[in-house]
Amino acid sequence: MHESPDEHALERILGKNEEMAEHNSDHFQRSKTCVFNLMSAPGAGKTSLLEATLRSTKKQFTSAVIEGDMVGDLDADRIKALNVPVYQISTGRSCHLDAQMVGRLLHAESIVATQALFIENVGNLVCPAEFPLGEFRRVVLLSVTEGDDKPIKYPVIFRNCDLVVFTKCDLLEYVNFDLSAAEKNLKALNPKLKTMRVSSKTGDGIYEWINWLNSQMTEYQAQLKNEHHVHHAAH
Repeated sequence: MHESPDEHALERILGKNEEMAEHNSDHFQRSKTCVFNLMSAPGAGKTSLLEATLRSTKKQFTSAVIEGDMVGDLDADRIKALNVPVYQISTGRSCHLDAQMVGRLLHAESIVATQALFIENVGNLVCPAEFPLGEFRRVVLLSVTEGDDKPIKYPVIFRNCDLVVFTKCDLLEYVNFDLSAAEKNLKALNPKLKTMRVSSKTGDGIYEWINWLNSQMTEYQAQLKNEHHVHHAAH
């Protein structure tokens, strides 16, 4: 069975993206920056969760943010108001960030040396799933206002992530969202997947979320140390 020209072109694009993502990952490893790629549908609360996170962690670790939007810089302005370094990528017609966009930014701007870098991807549950950016962990936000069937409808993004954060949980009593059904569907797609529930508005679950971030940053630093020792032992 022959591949269509479109399939061949897509494979080439994804392969090129994979190479650039590895280049970005090497860059982040050299600066010891732990990178989190935040993905969701539009309006799931990525910026609100980031605001709550940045306010709560200022004394724990240094942070910077890359904001991906098709147009405009409203979200970047919200981060800027917290005195956190923020870098805007306007994707134009593209419905996702890709590794090349992030790579260009790494070389064009002197991104501050930081312990954590949060990449807020373009709001979309389809395209970002297949374009790694060089991140250490992928997080998908699923708002309880969206419907608990999203994991069934958009399996790829949930299959390829490390954590799903149920957002806007303060609205659970007002919406028809079955958390246990959503969790069951997620675990069927990705048995290793971790889930948690937060409300950026009330602060519920933020402590657990920040604990998870800290645990991943510790794991990342341990991996870097281990690779450093292995490299030196080989020489």
